[in-house]
Order: sequence, then structure tokens, then C-alpha cells
Amino acid sequence: MRLEIGCQDRVGIAQSVLAIFVERGIDLRGIELKQPGKIFINIPDLEFSELQSFMPQLRLIDGVVDVKTTPYMPSERERNEFETLVKTFPDPFISVDNKGQIRVVNNIAAQIMCESLEHIIGEHVGQWLKGFNFSRWLDSEEVLAQTRRVKFQDDDFVADIIPIHIAEGEEKKVLAGAVLILKSEARLGQQISVFKKANENDFTGIQANSSSMRKLIREAKRMALLDSSMLIVGETGTGKELLARACHAASDRTDKPFMTLSCAALPDDAAETELFGSGAAGQLNSKRGIFESADGGTIFFDEVGEMSAKLQTKVLRVIQDGTFRRIDDEKEIKVNVRIIGSTNRDLLNMVSLGEFREDLYYRLNVLGLNIPSLRERRSDIVPLAELFVAKFGQRIGKSHISFDNECLEFIEHYPWPGNVRQLENVLIRAVSLIEGNIIMTSHLQLPAYTREHGYLEQDFEGTLDAAVKNFEADLLRKLYPAYPSTRQLAKKLGLSHTAIANKLRDYDINKKTVKI
Repeated sequence: MRLEIGCQDRVGIAQSVLAIFVERGIDLRGIELKQPGKIFINIPDLEFSELQSFMPQLRLIDGVVDVKTTPYMPSERERNEFETLVKTFPDPFISVDNKGQIRVVNNIAAQIMCESLEHIIGEHVGQWLKGFNFSRWLDSEEVLAQTRRVKFQDDDFVADIIPIHIAEGEEKKVLAGAVLILKSEARLGQQISVFKKANENDFTGIQANSSSMRKLIREAKRMALLDSSMLIVGETGTGKELLARACHAASDRTDKPFMTLSCAALPDDAAETELFGSGAAGQLNSKRGIFESADGGTIFFDEVGEMSAKLQTKVLRVIQDGTFRRIDDEKEIKVNVRIIGSTNRDLLNMVSLGEFREDLYYRLNVLGLNIPSLRERRSDIVPLAELFVAKFGQRIGKSHISFDNECLEFIEHYPWPGNVRQLENVLIRAVSLIEGNIIMTSHLQLPAYTREHGYLEQDFEGTLDAAVKNFEADLLRKLYPAYPSTRQLAKKLGLSHTAIANKLRDYDINKKTVKI
């Protein structure tokens, strides 16, 4: 039987309680005074009927508040918690004393050591672990925690070696031994994979310090729960696919496939085969397409503005009624997929020019997200840079890499036309090439740029007159579809009708060369 006695915190109360047991010659197995106001007593041979005979006497002790039975002593619970933790721990666990002799091992460690517990306990840990001198470490003046690569029964492990100190007085500590937690290469790989997967498939992996990005993430989280098509608009390198993956992961489709088709990367026929598959099911050369493989999940169309007119028509049909046919097959196949498209182009302008189907545009753009460029979210630039540097540094064994102040200021104000992707690639190269731990502006391989003058093209060739003419021709080609007569264009640019007509003729800009 075990008793829990609630009492006031006063000197001598434990002695008064124990005196009653002494008077009756009751053998006590243990007594524990854990926190103030609690006395625990272990009496293995006491019957409850005998306890009842002197329970009132215990309650009458000055300061005793309550007396009741308890299923376990605090130390028993702590010991069982520790034993359960050690026994079920997924990695090898070894506890040693201050001489390096083994006191405790868990089941996994014992299996690797291929020995029974009676042959392990009391033996020096160095018999099984090579590559670290435990005796020298335990005998050193200051025993500090270590993380080392070791050989455990001839296999490579990473060992966290943590000293155990017991306080002796307010300042002095005595070394009682150490615990070792070992991780194999396979286990580390699994944990890193899970960690990466969580970052890639969650909104927490998207840097959002700026108000514009925080607003975008709030909208994306709400839209992710819906099942309608989505269009993500943003410049190249802003992270459109990352956002699409996060939306898929936050949706009810998270356990189903997320599949990607780059509309700009494949010729028309290859893209059709990739999407719809070919041949009748069961035929020797039949092939399942992305639509079939992604059934129940999400398909991400990267850069839908590059999709051909023929492919636009076929994709529209699938969005409308969920059916399609494999190439060279007449059988209708029905699927349930969510479509997320992305583009860095002005699709609405393409619709007005007849380059993109209007009905497909509105089918895709049921839910719309617009990712701001990196230069529009400057408060995200430095946190992103620090994140990339820490990640890449860890991969190649460089820790504590930082930027000097001049470099940080340059990074924050550089326009980053390639957005997050450009920032990431530039920093990968910088981390790979620096010899120390400080990244300076000179380590960033970028076109020269100043806030006053913008880009300074180091490899510029030609004359100023040629550069002006190139700019002028590009501007006229862009404006001509919206102002398709020389008089309208002349009025827009503040020039004479004749001057505009001459320039259009010089640059060979007309209704044949520019689609209107």
C-alpha cells in the first residue's frame, strides 16, 4: 500500500507522521517528500483494515490536511516513465557511468551489440563504439556535450554524447556519467526527408514578412479549401509552383497526386500525349496520361499562356465536364481533378488579341492569386537570403555564414528581375565560393546596379543611337495593337502623324507583322 499525505509545510511534520508508524512497528519500504505539502509513504505489508485503525490519528496531527491511498510513489512513476522512454526510443540509447561503463541500454542498442544484457551491463562502452575516446573525455576538466561521427559495431552513426551532472551544493556539480543517442545514416535521411517534405508542402515554407505576402497567404489558405480552378499570376521566379503545392497540401486532396505539366517545355503533340495518354487501356503500347494519374488530386499547368490553341480546347473540355479521350482511343474517361494554372503573361490582353481562349481564361480564373515580385516585397528579401545561406551552408558543412552590412543593403535594394529563384541561385554560388564565413557584395555575381542609375550593363555592345532605336521599335510594337492607326498612335505619343508613319515604316511594323 502507498499513502499520499497532504500537509502544511512546517518543520517536524514528517517526524510526527513517521512516529505513528514506529509506535505500531510497521515496516516502511520508502518515504518521499517531493514538493512542499506532500509526503508519500510505501508500506508493502499494510492491510487497509489496519490502516483504518489509526487513520484518525494521522488526520489529527497538527498540519495534516488529508490522508489517502495512491497507486504509485513519485519515484516509481519517474522510473517507469524513463524505462518506457528508453525501451521504446527508436534510436540506440546507451547510458554510462563516470568511468564509461554501461549502466542502461535500450532494445535497439542491445540488438546491434548482439549481446544479452548480462554481458553488456558493467562493460566499457569502448568495446562497441570506436572513433571517440570516452575515458579521456570523462576525465577532462570540463566535460561538455559532443556530437561525433562514430563506428557502432562497424557501421557509421552520429552520436549525441551528453554528460550527466548532479548538483552538489549551489554551485558545484559532480559528473555522474553520460547518455549516448545514436542515429544511423538511414534514420537521419528519413528525418531530413520528412523535414523537407513538410517545408515544401506547407505554407510555412513560404517566406511572408511583408504585408503583401501575408495577405496573399491568408487568401491562399482560404482558397485552398475550395475545389474550384485557380490561376496564379506572377513574374518568373516568384514561386508560383511552390504556392500551388502548398494549396494542394492544404486541401482535401492532399493525399492524392500533385502533377505538373510545363506548357512551354513540350511541343504540342508531346504535351497532348503527356496529358491524355495514348492507346486503349490494356493494349501493349497504351499509356496513362497525367489526367488519369492525377485522378482525385491536382494538376498544375505551368505557364498556361504558352499552351497551344488545340491544347486549350481539349483542356477546356476536361474542366467543363471532367471527361476526355486518350489519343487513338474512342472511349470516354471521366476524372476528378483540380486545375491550378500559372502564368507570367497578361492573359486578359492575350484574350483581347485572340491568343488565348476567353472561355478557358474564365474557367481557370475562378480563384485568382497574384504573387508580388521580390522588389515589391523588400522586407522579405533579407530573411529569404539568410534562410538560403543557412540551408546551403549546412549542405556543404559551412555553419554561421553571414553577410556584411554593405552586402545586406545591396541585396535589399537590388531589383532582382529573376525574383526568388535568382536570389537563391546567386547565393548558392556565393556560399560555394567564399573561403571564410562572411558574404560580401563582391561575392555576388550580378550585373552592376546602383539605385541612382539602375543596371550598368558591363557587356553592352553597339552605339547609343542603335540602343535608342531598339527601345523605340520595342515600344511601338507593344503599343500598336492597342492603337492600330497612325493617328491614334501619334496622339498617344505626342508626335505628328507623319513622324509615326515614318517610324512604323522604318521598323517594318504593320498589321501583318503585329497581330491585332
